[in-house]
Amino acid sequence: MKTVQLSALWALGLLIVLSASPSVAGSTQYNQQLFHEPDKIIRFAKKVEKTLAEHGARVALVARVGRPRDKLPQAVLYTHVGIAIYSHITTEDGRKIPGYAFYNLYQRPDKPDRSELVQDFAVDFFSGAQLLEAGVILLNPELQKRVLDLVREQGLEKLHVEEYSAIANPFTSQYQNCTEHTLDVIIAALYQTTDVPTIKDRIRSYFVAQPLEISPFTLFAGSVFTSEIAASDHSGPPATATFSTIADFLLKYQLADTVLAVTLDT
Repeated sequence: MKTVQLSALWALGLLIVLSASPSVAGSTQYNQQLFHEPDKIIRFAKKVEKTLAEHGARVALVARVGRPRDKLPQAVLYTHVGIAIYSHITTEDGRKIPGYAFYNLYQRPDKPDRSELVQDFAVDFFSGAQLLEAGVILLNPELQKRVLDLVREQGLEKLHVEEYSAIANPFTSQYQNCTEHTLDVIIAALYQTTDVPTIKDRIRSYFVAQPLEISPFTLFAGSVFTSEIAASDHSGPPATATFSTIADFLLKYQLADTVLAVTLDT
């Protein structure tokens, strides 16, 4: 898994030059445009971490808004979901400080129809966000432990599908996006297996995907002209995993304690 090094300046809480750092929007890692002042991004990132710590979260699911809300499909609130894990983070000068490492599936900057696994940190995670709002799912303690065990056993890598589609079908393993990978990790941890057919069988049995209101022409045009959209894994109207559908699943089966939204002003 690729890792973004935490800077010593960030660790000290000083302003950093985010324009020279990896930034994120949608489900990509790299984006040159910042939509907020660097100090606001830093304050927001720290607030999200503080919220996680106040709830005693060792492992949580965190989502960001990487595109304007009015440009997203109906019922889709967030564009990217990662797994935040409480860690002792090593800074560039060798010190270890407490904080949250974020584990992500990102589109590759050079090949948007391919993905890679990247570990970064809260400032990186939110640096390209269009809206400073985070969706947070606080898993129950047993599931937190199982996800942590899975990460330590390289389970994220075992479940990674490099072929990327923004509307990946969560019931198949042909393509994958960040939310499907997160869902696969949750199911793998819950059933303590990395066997993909077993995981997909459990997802088909218990998970309800989000239907996407996309016209057949738009879907066809996207599949033809945009490499990050593929429709061949859908036999009917497209549906995908989202932050909200994952939250609904976890709450329904009492696998999450709380779902909340964090903003800079609240």
